[in-house]
Amino acid sequence: MSDTFANAGSLDPEAGFTTGPSVGQAANDLRAAAGEKAKDFAHQASELAHQASDQAKAVKDKAVETVQHFREVASEKAHAFKAAATEKAETLKTVASDKAREFRSAADDQWRETRVKAKEFHITTEDYIRQHPTRCVLGALGVGFLIGLIARR
Repeated sequence: MSDTFANAGSLDPEAGFTTGPSVGQAANDLRAAAGEKAKDFAHQASELAHQASDQAKAVKDKAVETVQHFREVASEKAHAFKAAATEKAETLKTVASDKAREFRSAADDQWRETRVKAKEFHITTEDYIRQHPTRCVLGALGVGFLIGLIARR
């Protein structure tokens, strides 16, 4: 009987069995097929991991490129802003300088006019005092007396 089980896959026309693979052989075939499938799945998983790594690297490279682009744009904007601010400051400086010159010129003109008027008043006053010395002395005494009264109170 052990021979019958050992040769289960062989032809035995007397026993009435047909040929076919043995259970052990079928199990070995299944194991081999499962091993091949496992190798295929491992290979596919490795390829997917490699593709994922490549895609991650591509995303990283794209992110680095985008950040670099944003830095360049920000730098350009900063330089443009600085240039515009410098230009505006120069314009304001020029305008302020022009206004300062205008004010100084106007003040100089007013000062000259005031000096001329003061000289004219001084000359006119001297002429009046020379023409009317008595009136001026009596007027000065009157003003002095009033100032004295005010100072006493």
